Amino acid sequence: MATLVGVILTGWSWKGLALAVGIYFVRMVMVTAGYHRYFAHRSFSTSRVFQFLLAVGAQSAGEKGVLWWAGHHRWHHKYSDTEPDTHSAKLRGFAFAHVGWLFSKRWGSTDPKLVPDLYKYPELRWLDREGIQVIPFVAIGLGCLLLGGIHGLIWGFGMSSVMVWHGSFAINSFAHLVGRQRYVTRDSSRNSWILAIITTGEGWHNNHHHFPSSARQGFFWWEFDLTYYVLCGLEAVGLIWDLRRVPDDLLAGPLLVLPSHV
Repeated sequence: MATLVGVILTGWSWKGLALAVGIYFVRMVMVTAGYHRYFAHRSFSTSRVFQFLLAVGAQSAGEKGVLWWAGHHRWHHKYSDTEPDTHSAKLRGFAFAHVGWLFSKRWGSTDPKLVPDLYKYPELRWLDREGIQVIPFVAIGLGCLLLGGIHGLIWGFGMSSVMVWHGSFAINSFAHLVGRQRYVTRDSSRNSWILAIITTGEGWHNNHHHFPSSARQGFFWWEFDLTYYVLCGLEAVGLIWDLRRVPDDLLAGPLLVLPSHV
């Protein structure tokens, strides 16, 4: 609401929109490459220094701490679309899956047992602390203010933050309700090329639930996956390695067989 008021007061700006979209995609890639494909699923390897930088970059999106995010996402995969799931659109509806679950006290804390491989790093535990986890987020805001004044703050920070939040949340909600299913999974995950463009590759959600530890979610060349392309670039320059891809046998199925229409 504050962002909307700010946009009204500062006026419409194509330059501001371009700034918001540009910063949105940078932060979305940080969330998808860092929070999701690395910390939640460990789909590639990297150094301890770059691991920390990935965590800082991902936390610039304002989606709480790195251990909290990874832990809750791992829980979601373990219980996807069953009663214990954190955000099942199938069981609790669109609104709860999209944003409502974030206001539940049940999901407010970090469970170390869900992320023992990450919890051993003191720098990640420090980043996950409640008073610390907002620092990268606030730093982005201050940077936009210093470089672009109020206009930069409203568009570059405020608008892009709202876009990143709803882009990320759309995978929890829309991607379990809208789209097509290619693979047999025990949940309602679906593929959507529109969501894939909006979320830099996360929209191939049925693919992802079929083989969660793959760094590539657009399994085929025609499935746009910007985050994967960025990861390939990072692999090429040696910042990451052991980039996990989909084995041929898993790529082949089992496929979802739709009933024929008479």
